[in-house]
Amino acid sequence: MQYLNPVPAKYATGEYYDKEAASYYLSPAKLESDYSPVRFQRELRLFRNYCQGGDVLDVGCGSGAFLYQLNARFAGAYRVLGTDASGPPLDYAESKGVAVLRGEFIYQGFGERRFDAVTLWAVAEHLLEPALFLEKIDTLLRPGGHCFVLVPNMKSLAVRILGARYRYIYPQHLNYFTARTLRELGGRCFAPIEIRYTHLNPIVIWQDWRSRGADVSNAERGELLKRTTAYKQRPGMGPVRLMYRMAEGFLAFLGMTDNVAIVMRKK
Repeated sequence: MQYLNPVPAKYATGEYYDKEAASYYLSPAKLESDYSPVRFQRELRLFRNYCQGGDVLDVGCGSGAFLYQLNARFAGAYRVLGTDASGPPLDYAESKGVAVLRGEFIYQGFGERRFDAVTLWAVAEHLLEPALFLEKIDTLLRPGGHCFVLVPNMKSLAVRILGARYRYIYPQHLNYFTARTLRELGGRCFAPIEIRYTHLNPIVIWQDWRSRGADVSNAERGELLKRTTAYKQRPGMGPVRLMYRMAEGFLAFLGMTDNVAIVMRKK
């Protein structure tokens, strides 16, 4: 297991996400990409394999885009709730009709409400103690409920090529997972039932290789996300998308995609 030590206080407490990072999550480029129809396609396919309806909690929901997409595509099938330590993005989520609960997840009370599924999309790597989050999620799931966790993959092609020059090895990421460490973490509370390798961004690999690991600002991250989202929607990009899917599938077979996800069932 690889992790950051020591951890600056602003990352351990969530202060960074409520103040400094809020402008990134609410930047036009980030919001446009998150609310694009092509965003969360992989996550939604994985999610729908195990949960076709019911109560859903998205931990670290940010601006609420995943839950918004869930409601927009499958109207009436889900009752959703998002929670996050960052207040301003939650204001935006509410403006889009997503119900939210504010504050640090570990200390939040949910009363008698229980969920059929809980998601942590690109969240666990930001947590000081991810095991505590999973322990609480276990208490919030109904019997047979599912927990979905997606994190950067430390055995990805990008990490193998770039090492510490990879832009996703940076202070906000406190933990760095492989499929094995993710499964071992989840196995404390849940029965792991599927590991899924997903996502590939060759533009990031090319840029980080050329820049030799130079810092990438949040504004640059947002603009790249906007650009790659636009590429996916261009009508003439069909052959490129096919080649991309083939490359992603091959790297998934090797366990070397950018991200790794786990689906776990409540014991």
